[in-house]
Amino acid sequence: MPQENAKISGSATIDNQLIALVEKARDGNRAAFNQLIDWFQDAIFRMVYYRTRSHVDAEDLTQDIFIKAYQHISRIRETDRFRSWLFSIALNRVRDFHRKKRFRGLFKASDDNIDSEFPDVQSQDQPEALDKVLKAEFWQQIGLILDKLSGMEREVFILRFIDQLNIREISLILKKSESTVKTHLYRALAKFKKESSLRRFLQEVSP
Repeated sequence: MPQENAKISGSATIDNQLIALVEKARDGNRAAFNQLIDWFQDAIFRMVYYRTRSHVDAEDLTQDIFIKAYQHISRIRETDRFRSWLFSIALNRVRDFHRKKRFRGLFKASDDNIDSEFPDVQSQDQPEALDKVLKAEFWQQIGLILDKLSGMEREVFILRFIDQLNIREISLILKKSESTVKTHLYRALAKFKKESSLRRFLQEVSP
């Protein structure tokens, strides 16, 4: 029990530190906001990179996300929701990026007489720092299964297991009830468990 209490206490301390930084940043303290960037930059980059598979695009979008967050942080009222608020901005920015890319792709297809309407967003431009995490074959297996999920199941699964957000944060980001989020998550997990190809792959790569 003492060890468990220590973990809870440590988590509470981190939360308090984060809230204090958000409050300072909300009041115009640029140094505090820079600390928030240091705190969340890697997580936001990973989130964006997984959805774009481009190191350059992920870097540009991550910068845009923090610029937008800085511009609007004064609007935050519930500082304990900063993490979900920031991920909401990131998710919307990525969606906007893909919408614009598809739109440009339509003109490119028309101009260059390309067979496919949409450009390939599954770029292999992987940063070296993520090579150990984003193994091509593993993500290919995951991608094939994600394609079988509904849009909401896929989004919930990625936010929970790739971006490592909790149910409450996902609920805030997607503006859905926690019970709805859990329902879609359970459905996604059930479909993953049925995939024998993924189980075989994981067995093959296990030490």
